[in-house]
Amino acid sequence: MSTAISEHDQSAIKPYPILISFLIAGFIGLFSETALNMALGRLMIELDVTSSTVQWITTGYLLTMGILIPVSALLIQWFSTRQLFVASLLFSIAGAIVSGVAPSFGVLLLGRVIQAVGTGLLIPLMFNTALIIFPIYRRGTVMGLIGLVMMSAPAVGPATSGLIIEMLSWNWILWLIVPFLVFSLIYGLVFMQNVSVLTKPKIDFLSIFLSTLGFGGLVYGFSIAGDKGWGNIFVISAILISLSSLVIFSFRQLKLDSPMLDLRVFKYPMFTLGILCVVATFMIILSTMILLPLYLQIGIGISALAAGLVLMPGGALNGALSLFVGRAFDAYGPKWLITPGFIMMLVMLWNLSNVTTETSSLMVIFLHSGLMIGVSLVMMPAQTNGLNQLPRSLYPDGTALINTLMQVSGSVGTALAITIMSASQATYLENITDPSAPSIASTSLTAGVQTAFILGIGLAASGLVLSFFIKPAR
Repeated sequence: MSTAISEHDQSAIKPYPILISFLIAGFIGLFSETALNMALGRLMIELDVTSSTVQWITTGYLLTMGILIPVSALLIQWFSTRQLFVASLLFSIAGAIVSGVAPSFGVLLLGRVIQAVGTGLLIPLMFNTALIIFPIYRRGTVMGLIGLVMMSAPAVGPATSGLIIEMLSWNWILWLIVPFLVFSLIYGLVFMQNVSVLTKPKIDFLSIFLSTLGFGGLVYGFSIAGDKGWGNIFVISAILISLSSLVIFSFRQLKLDSPMLDLRVFKYPMFTLGILCVVATFMIILSTMILLPLYLQIGIGISALAAGLVLMPGGALNGALSLFVGRAFDAYGPKWLITPGFIMMLVMLWNLSNVTTETSSLMVIFLHSGLMIGVSLVMMPAQTNGLNQLPRSLYPDGTALINTLMQVSGSVGTALAITIMSASQATYLENITDPSAPSIASTSLTAGVQTAFILGIGLAASGLVLSFFIKPAR
């Protein structure tokens, strides 16, 4: 019996039940990715760990994703859609249970890594499957639906987890998502179909090793740079080793008959431009997600729950607009969305670089919402337009590269933002006669945040220049 539906038998595919299976599972997976962020302070106390240690709840998740997603292009060609979908849900369920009952930080970290394996399998599979089962003229709308899930899940995560922490304990964040994951698994078992053609290319274990060392080392190096400093020997070593591994990995992929990750995708100019726009935008998103909670809680002095609620409208608006942007992309193409998107991001980031300790929460909601509108105009159109230029055989490689570089760029953006903020904060304190004054903590951090937003301004300006060269890829 065939393990995949042939391209000549597309009528047997029921695309919308398949898409719904991915959307349900994707929402829960991405919600759990950010849900514990608001509990880090509570975890430090209950599990008796330092701030640098507790950050591994996030770093470990990103590291696992950075290692696994590049390999997904190979896995998609070896295992059927149903097999990978079920595996991703089983990993997510197991990880949530282990994390929820964790008696120590080590067990909690293990559970988070297992969860990350589930998400790392699911996201590239979702994009690849959507490209196969939907025609090119409907992909904008479909990618808009995926964008709705991908952006709204992290948006509601902090506020929802903040509410759970206030009423229950941090464990309930994990326990409450298990029933939804089980429902996703059952729904997928009923409706998921095998849609990919399995080619089972030769496995090059050296490429897997180099990819793991390269992408994983880069995520690790930048993730710990904000805490340990750029001069730390572990940071320098991790980044140098990872970059060397990626250079060797790239040359090897170009020479192999069956590469693990086919880098010929970069021969397609709209894909290359699209991936650069996505990377710039994702760095803006992740750097903003680390800067604004710090500014809201220390600079303005509001609670963690209130900070989550301030950031929720922007994330929700981003998700809600994704469907509209998808339809506009199908109708008008990418250029009239991406260029205005970067302009809007540029304006909002400029204003965010001028916030003070007196700035109102309402103004932050407005600026963050405007920024997220700009993000929604760029992310899906740039990604979909780039993937549209690729031949079907390169879909797994294209989706794997985009999602890998998003993880890497996220860790890079976060590390750079923290570094710039810390350096600016230190410079501010050098000119203060009494650094121990109660108000200095908020004013110094706000000064650091103001400077750190210049990173986003530079990225948005670069993206704006790139957007002028984008053309519809049909």
